[in-house]
Amino acid sequence: MKILYGVVGEGMGHAMRSRVVLEHLVAAGHELQIMASGRATDFLAKHFEGVNRIHGFHMIYEENRVRRGKTFWSNILAGTTGVPQNIVAYFERILDDRPDVVISDFESWTYLFGKLHGVPVISVDNMQIINRCTHPEAVTRDHEADFRLAKAFVKAKLPGCKHYLITTFFRPPVRKPDTTLYPPILRPEILAARSRPGQHLLVYQTAEGHESLLGALQSTGLECRIYGMRRGITEEQVEGDLRFRPFSEQGFIDDLASCRAVIAGGGFTLMGEAVYLHKPMLALPLGRQFEQMLNARYLEVEGYGMCAEEIDGPTIGAFLARVPGCAERLSHYQQDGNSALLAGLDAQLAEVAVGLG
Repeated sequence: MKILYGVVGEGMGHAMRSRVVLEHLVAAGHELQIMASGRATDFLAKHFEGVNRIHGFHMIYEENRVRRGKTFWSNILAGTTGVPQNIVAYFERILDDRPDVVISDFESWTYLFGKLHGVPVISVDNMQIINRCTHPEAVTRDHEADFRLAKAFVKAKLPGCKHYLITTFFRPPVRKPDTTLYPPILRPEILAARSRPGQHLLVYQTAEGHESLLGALQSTGLECRIYGMRRGITEEQVEGDLRFRPFSEQGFIDDLASCRAVIAGGGFTLMGEAVYLHKPMLALPLGRQFEQMLNARYLEVEGYGMCAEEIDGPTIGAFLARVPGCAERLSHYQQDGNSALLAGLDAQLAEVAVGLG
């Protein structure tokens, strides 16, 4: 089949998950045209030929919060610089080689192409869970306004798809038709990792304004292997129990697989990897980013970790006290790699193929 695949570039999780799906589609013999925005473009271009760069929505963060005003104006200004013209030209070109189906990982332009030209659209992402499932008050409490805003945004993003394949490590009731929940998509490096017990904490934090976190980590007396807080370093920097590490994909995965617990934001990708490797996690969701709050609160509801909106020594101490119980709870989590999601996607493509005759 000829497949047009769109990947949103806000954050790297979408790109890393899409890489797994794209590799599966290539191995199955499908013809692919890939559109991506932001950092996803460069990442996917390392693995696939002909990745097309497009303008995509982005967010601005300051002091561990989404700055809605700056985000709005930054995207408005980007949209008035003529960037979308390259999208129009690209779509005109691919009309001569019309795709049979569109697959969108929360990406709008490929979705719109499908809708405008009567091409079936399949959604594969984790975001649609906000709108297409029912969530308990324990998850939305004190953030009802952010929940309503996020739900409205997600609902308007890709409406009317043929099917929604949603990746998740938690299982709320599905409230919409044409919706199926699957375990998180895991990159092959995570599937190959050997989870083992350790004593260090793995800390991943890229948002600015988190210097208070360092004092709280120092107070634990545990070795902390820290990624993201000192961008651009090329070798490890050691300050007492704090070890600031330069980016290394394999080094990060090894530290994750062998850690005692994880301290990071509320992003879905790392959270899903920690759950798969049975590592308790203290999640610090970005302010005004309800998707991260949703992930973090479900992590706590499931007993896999703890959600905290502020970080200090007592908070980390409370989390460390919970680690044994979380580890026991996680020991019962099982996932057969990516087999369920990929089988579900193949079934949807088979239905499209039947419709094509």
